[in-house]
Amino acid sequence: MLETSIRLIQIDWEGPFTLDEINVLKDVSKDYGIYQIYGKHIVYGKDILLYIGKADQQTIGQRVSQENWWDTNDSNHLKIYVGRLAGEKTPRDKDWSKEIDLAEKLLINVHKPAYNSKNLSAIPDLELQDVHILNWGDYRDLLPEVSGLRWTKKLDNYFYEIYSYNN
Repeated sequence: MLETSIRLIQIDWEGPFTLDEINVLKDVSKDYGIYQIYGKHIVYGKDILLYIGKADQQTIGQRVSQENWWDTNDSNHLKIYVGRLAGEKTPRDKDWSKEIDLAEKLLINVHKPAYNSKNLSAIPDLELQDVHILNWGDYRDLLPEVSGLRWTKKLDNYFYEIYSYNN
């Protein structure tokens, strides 16, 4: 029997912002969360998902400004979408940090943005198995709902056992 306890993470997305507009968010205290960057890629084309990142213990504006997006090809046309944790209650800082981290990792694992390729090998499968993300608002090209049950190896053995039993 499959047992699971779901960790539900809801993200409310807003955007698009330009690099100059996102820079203003440096001054907003506790503006933490996840962000997506869309732009031109030499192989995949223009206006595609380039990167998913997180801002934890610093604002989204501070984090994006550290990544040197101004030096990229066609930086004037980058579009940035900001995702903030949402839900019935505000979690404690420790839980907030954990949820931001888990959400970033699962979203990268599922959507595989062009510039996140080096992070894909470090995805903690076991840690993400019970994470379930609901994307609200302007989530752009992300799936509206992402489940660790679907995108990790948790169900691999379960379905193998069912298949073996029935055959």
